[in-house]
Amino acid sequence: MYIVFEGMVGSGKSTQSKKLFEYLKAKYPTRNIIHVREPGSTIIAQEIRLLAQSRVFEEDMHHLTEAYLYAAARAQLLNTVVKPTIEAGGIVVADRSFVSSLANQGEARGLGLDIIMNINKEAVGNVLPDMVFCMHIDVDESLTRTSDATGDKFEKLGREFYEGVQRGYEKASKLPILEKAWRTIDSHGTQDQVFAKILNVLPENM
Repeated sequence: MYIVFEGMVGSGKSTQSKKLFEYLKAKYPTRNIIHVREPGSTIIAQEIRLLAQSRVFEEDMHHLTEAYLYAAARAQLLNTVVKPTIEAGGIVVADRSFVSSLANQGEARGLGLDIIMNINKEAVGNVLPDMVFCMHIDVDESLTRTSDATGDKFEKLGREFYEGVQRGYEKASKLPILEKAWRTIDSHGTQDQVFAKILNVLPENM
């Protein structure tokens, strides 16, 4: 099973993905359960992450270049880690997926969702998420939560970009390959309160 967490910066997706990972490890002690993040989680994908998200290249990197870098990192992670784990009966909990590229590069960067789908066609193959938890906060709250951030280049982008990301997630949720797997989770509340919302829609047996 392949479970993906998505959402804007500051939505709590990373925290909640780790909470679910720990929960599943405790519930299924004999299963192989792993947590991964995109881009990253392999040496090659992590090096691509550093290039794609570095603020050093922010001014010079074309949006199409950015999209291909993320697809390359994704191809490495999915084919060497995620797919083998799923095929062996394991569970993968992922912090981001190709859905992030649909929202960020496809809509917010203006490349279009069709182009991003084509770029990622070979990278993703048939490794599609069984569940997508999209952690929802509004744009103002995302900007507030990241206003003091000193992280990668995406944490420094403004309202127009994040409004595009939000539109991108809304469009992605309606795609035939994602609509049945999609669950929008309200990120307001304590970490435990938000996690309870996730457990409420999680299948009893996996």
